[in-house]
This record gives sequence, structure tokens and C-alpha cells, in this order.
Amino acid sequence: MPDRYAAAVHVAAWSGLRGGELFALARRDVDLTRGTLRVRRALVELVGKPTTYGPPKSEAGNRLVHLPRSVVDVLADHMDTYTGPSPDALVFATPAGRPLPRSRRSEMFGRARRAAGRPDLRWHDLRHTGATLAASTGASIRELQRRMGHSTIAAAMRYQHATDERDALLAERLDSLAAPGGNVVPLGSRPAARAVAQ
Repeated sequence: MPDRYAAAVHVAAWSGLRGGELFALARRDVDLTRGTLRVRRALVELVGKPTTYGPPKSEAGNRLVHLPRSVVDVLADHMDTYTGPSPDALVFATPAGRPLPRSRRSEMFGRARRAAGRPDLRWHDLRHTGATLAASTGASIRELQRRMGHSTIAAAMRYQHATDERDALLAERLDSLAAPGGNVVPLGSRPAARAVAQ
């Protein structure tokens, strides 16, 4: 991906946000200290009409998503370089600060996936990756439902289940996957999770 949009791939793959949610994020939606994204809207693109904003896909789409610290660092670097200073500045925008059209995103991602030897990938596969990674940490169905913004348990069940913990702990687990050697700690052990995160 071009440097301006490379961080979007990292955030998409580790957060599980829908493409429209990710590209609607404004600076005010990101808390780098806490490592969270507030999903409150999505891009709406209709043929022949200007891009606008609408609510997420369902009420469950309004959510707070914690990121692994390693991804927060990537996002912080991106925002320092490419995101305008206004609270309303789009995190991932064109150089003019406008929403990135889906067609342009698809074109860039198409080149990137071919270069990576994975021409079969779609942008939406990054969302599936995020859900699968979270499930592999031992996330429960309810945790996956909340993290992914699914309105039904049936949608979340595609990805797995385990114990009942907080979303912030999922982000700590995701960090352990992102680290060299990727050691996943069982979800029931909070002290062990903190040890891995340190």
C-alpha cells in the first residue's frame, strides 16, 4: 500500500472494523493513550452521489474497540504524518482531507495484494482476519459480537468462542500475537496476560 494508507491495513486487520467504519474515523474518534477507536459512523457511497456519513450497519456497530499497543504505535505514526490537526480531520483521507473513495482503496489494495502474492484477498477479508485473530486469543462469542459490532450471536459464532473477559484484555492478547514469536496466553489468566504485554 502507499505510505499514506499502509496503516489502514494494520488497523483493519487487528481491529476488525468494516471498511466504511475505518475510513469514517476522525481524529476525535481515536484515543492513542487508551488505544481505542470509537466507531460512531460509516461512509455511505452511492453511485452518482457525493460520499456522506451515516450510522454504522446496526446499533451494535456503535462501539469502542481497543487496539493492540503495537498497532496503536503504527496508527500514532500515521496520524503524526498524515492526519490533520482538527478533531474532525479524517484519520485516513486523501491529501486534500476528503474521504477516500472505495474504488481508489480497491485499486491500491489490488496492487498490494498482487505484490504480496495474494490476488484472492478482498478488503473485507481484513475484517475477517480481525475476528479470527480475536477468536484465537480465546474470546467468547459475546466478546466477538461486541468487538465486531455484530447485532446477532449467529454472526459472531462464525469466528469461535471461549471465556468471558473484557475487550481491553483482547487487545493485550492481540499484542502477544503481533510480537515476534506470537505467544497466545489463555484468556482466564490475567496476570499472565499482563506479563506477555510487558
